[in-house]
Amino acid sequence: MKFGVIVFPGSNCDQDMIGALRNELGQEVVELWHKDNDLSAFSTEDCIVLPGGFSYGDYLRCGAIARFSPMMQQTIEFAHRGGKVFGVCNGFQILCESGLLPGALLKNTNQQFVCKNVFVKGDENKALKIPIAHGEGRYYADEKTINGLIVNRQIIYRYCDENGNITPEANPNGTMHNIAGICNEKRNVFGMMPHPERACSSKLGNTDGKTVFNTLFLSAVKEAVHS
Repeated sequence: MKFGVIVFPGSNCDQDMIGALRNELGQEVVELWHKDNDLSAFSTEDCIVLPGGFSYGDYLRCGAIARFSPMMQQTIEFAHRGGKVFGVCNGFQILCESGLLPGALLKNTNQQFVCKNVFVKGDENKALKIPIAHGEGRYYADEKTINGLIVNRQIIYRYCDENGNITPEANPNGTMHNIAGICNEKRNVFGMMPHPERACSSKLGNTDGKTVFNTLFLSAVKEAVHS
């Protein structure tokens, strides 16, 4: 699998993502400039990544301007063809703005920027310690959409405590149902607010982020190779 990381004006987590994928996970990574519009080097087995940051300064709504960039237009088409797309933090916001994922990310209930380690729980069925850093990470969608996410098992991560218990106290931003990340119905587009790329190095004392990447992408590739 090859990963393409889009760099928007205001992206400040692109190098974190590139370093984690290339140096910690041993993957091929290509930097993609937001003004370019060519993804012909990527197959639907590859993945386009939207990193965190403050694309276009968040001057309108988070991700609202980046959604119209030339590279994002190509990414939308890529996703519709079945290509894999992964958005983290601001990238998650861009995916929702573009319609690739349902719902929206609203201001945290405390109206403050939150930056700390939290725990999330997904299909791994154990608590993973992953950092968050956002001011608008409160996931919101109407009741019909939320019910669809639950029925279709599209909620990929929920905030939990260190023992894996999903509680109101473990919710850092007021998000509905403790939602930390979701995917689309076809399960080829993923978005999450926590930053797994910041938890991939033993030098930082935390490699739980590797589990996220392995669960969402790399384990599927390994299974395909050995099948």
